[in-house]
Amino acid sequence: MVQSSKQGQQQASGGGGHHPRMRRFVRGLPTTAFAVSLSPTAQRKLDAIKVAEAAGVAVAAKAFGVHRSTLYHWRAQYEPYRLKTLEPRSKAPKRPARRVKWTAHDETLIIAARAAHPRWGKRKLVVILRTQGCTLSESTIGRMLRRLIACGRIHEPCLRGKPKRITKRPLAIRKPKDWQPVHPGDLVQIDTVHLSPLPGVQRRQFSAIDVVSRVAHVGVAGTATARLAASFLHELVATFPVPITAIQVDGGSEFMAEFEETCQALGVRLFVLPPRSPKLNGCVERFNRTSQDDFWTCYDGPLTLPELVPAIQHWLAEYNGLRPHQALQMRTPFNELDRLQRESPMSQM
Repeated sequence: MVQSSKQGQQQASGGGGHHPRMRRFVRGLPTTAFAVSLSPTAQRKLDAIKVAEAAGVAVAAKAFGVHRSTLYHWRAQYEPYRLKTLEPRSKAPKRPARRVKWTAHDETLIIAARAAHPRWGKRKLVVILRTQGCTLSESTIGRMLRRLIACGRIHEPCLRGKPKRITKRPLAIRKPKDWQPVHPGDLVQIDTVHLSPLPGVQRRQFSAIDVVSRVAHVGVAGTATARLAASFLHELVATFPVPITAIQVDGGSEFMAEFEETCQALGVRLFVLPPRSPKLNGCVERFNRTSQDDFWTCYDGPLTLPELVPAIQHWLAEYNGLRPHQALQMRTPFNELDRLQRESPMSQM
């Protein structure tokens, strides 16, 4: 009698499904006794619970393609007398949505201040708005600016950047993929290095290296201009031990104008690298590092050009004829050049 009265109290209070014994009793009843209109999602949950009660949770999870923990979660939500508990629940936050704390008058002040100072941000606007009686914080003004810009009530000024100058290069092209240097002189990489040996002293080094034999050439100047680069190219072609077929440079301004005209006059193909790709000029980049480590770090003589040029030429002769090169199996570039010339088919004829 006591148990029946407890069950009656639970049914009257609407919580008949919470007691374990009552839940087992109600789950045994046919579902048609509590027929209500359910959504497809809720009906699927109810069918899965029925299968779980009849055949087990593992069978139901496999049949409905859900995890077992999902079925246990559905069973915890299930109340036979209130099948609406299986309906999808709202995912909206329990707290009410955040509402703005500013007024229309504050928006009018900010719009007017931003119209007078189009490039001012929240940190500067808050100082002006304080003098007009607006007590909003800096972060609130920032949120107001973002909202007013998003809804189109404040228009950001159009920044007019300096137009990019497009330089036409009639001769320089990208190196074709099928262009593979095989013989000495097929491809010579050229680059410049900006050096500051002492504070206030600026020097520019023009570097050139053959990618096959690794024979290098160096020039030093006070600046890096197209005229000096063209003069370096004349000297390179005149003193290089083999004819030069093509050279490769980056997009520096010193390799335009007169330099490009000189390439065309000498009959040398000119390849230009894509932007921001020094790795494609790896041989000369590594030579630049070697020259800085071996020459510029150890050189303690005068930095004037009449004394500097003979010193770096002396180091260049040592680099080409005496210094072993690891990429050449510890041979010098001149030794490698001699070996390649002896093994070439033209020398055997």
